[in-house]
Amino acid sequence: MRDRAQHEVDRADPNGATPAQAQHLASVAPQPGPVAEPVMPRPAPRWSLGQTFAALKYPNYRLWFFGQMVSLVGTWMQTTAQGYLIFELTGSPAYLGYVGFAAGAPSWIFMLYGGVIADRIPRRDLLVVTQTIMMSLAVILALLTFTGVVAPWHIIGLAFLLGVANAFDAPARVSFLLELVDHEDLTNAVALNGTMFNSATAVGPAVAGITYALVGPAWCFSLNAISFLAVIAALVRMRLARRPKPAQRRPALMELAEGLRYVAGHTLIRTVMLLAGATALFGLAFATLLPAWSVEVLGGDATTNGLLQSARGIGALVAALFIASLGRFQFKGRLLTAGSFFYPTMILLFSLTNMTAAALVIMVASGWGLISMMNLANALVQTHAPDNLRGRVVSIYTLTFFGLMPVGALVAGALADRVGAPLTVQIGALIALLAAVGVYWRVPQLRRTP
Repeated sequence: MRDRAQHEVDRADPNGATPAQAQHLASVAPQPGPVAEPVMPRPAPRWSLGQTFAALKYPNYRLWFFGQMVSLVGTWMQTTAQGYLIFELTGSPAYLGYVGFAAGAPSWIFMLYGGVIADRIPRRDLLVVTQTIMMSLAVILALLTFTGVVAPWHIIGLAFLLGVANAFDAPARVSFLLELVDHEDLTNAVALNGTMFNSATAVGPAVAGITYALVGPAWCFSLNAISFLAVIAALVRMRLARRPKPAQRRPALMELAEGLRYVAGHTLIRTVMLLAGATALFGLAFATLLPAWSVEVLGGDATTNGLLQSARGIGALVAALFIASLGRFQFKGRLLTAGSFFYPTMILLFSLTNMTAAALVIMVASGWGLISMMNLANALVQTHAPDNLRGRVVSIYTLTFFGLMPVGALVAGALADRVGAPLTVQIGALIALLAAVGVYWRVPQLRRTP
């Protein structure tokens, strides 16, 4: 029996094919004539610059891309400076875990409801509100730091409030892409989103490290606040088609249960979420510990911390551009599976080195593996989710990732205090690798997914 996602695809054409599929079928079908000529298979997609940046042909997506890129540079500046500041104030890796937990815990409370809201109201309006709240929180943190009264509890409390805003922002932000591009360019848009995110990851932490060393963390937080103006202005300038209102509005819990049932019954989406969850819970523990790692393992400072974060971003940026350049390729499952093995292997290698140069190279490789996984997981979830459930399905996926990250951060911080950062990272990497092996063995459908 077809699942509901396939039914949504079939509705796009009376004969059960989207326009792109119909064009492909027409190109390979025998043509009328006295003798039907054999038709050679179409060649595999080849790299081209046009394929790499296909989504940028849409004016609304261009506004989103450049506005978000500016904002994300500021976000990474704040994230990097905030982690180093609280470690500087406390000298404890456990506090790094507390901040990570505080930022992610609201996902468990609000993320699924945020998906319901994203399916009910215009997503652009919701994003303007959430981005404005995030900007205000950055201003507060900057003022507290400028005046010299900032304390660990301020940072943890503001991280929690930022997590609340993100719980409503993330489902709307991820599911917003299909209002900006056509369905056939969704994977490219997701990959370019990864390019945008990882360009910021490459630039933001390095700039934060230098800014922190020269003029202090308050300026990192101030520049983040200013950067939100770019994405808010981009959202306001967009010209979007009106979304049809839902035929009927049921209680939020009923709508949420509908999304949960869909995910539970869809093998592919369920498996992708399992891999994302294992990565968030076990494979990202090292990211929480980077400020402590920079000082205690590598003997560095705030600049070292920024360079490690940026190295990861450079690898992720290259991977995102590579995925975007493949166009409408038909081996997403195989590439996702490869990333699920490659990423924890790189983290395991990272845990075994105490040389800064080697650590930077491995961080580049780990960034490649992580973005290969997460970009393709995002694209597969959105591609297989029907339009009327996309916000809820995306919220469940986002909760799986962002909801488990704080749990992993809290555990990693506490464990690092007892057994040290290297052993903590090794344990997490090995568990993530075992999860990849389990999926490869039990769900071969994933690596066969085009």
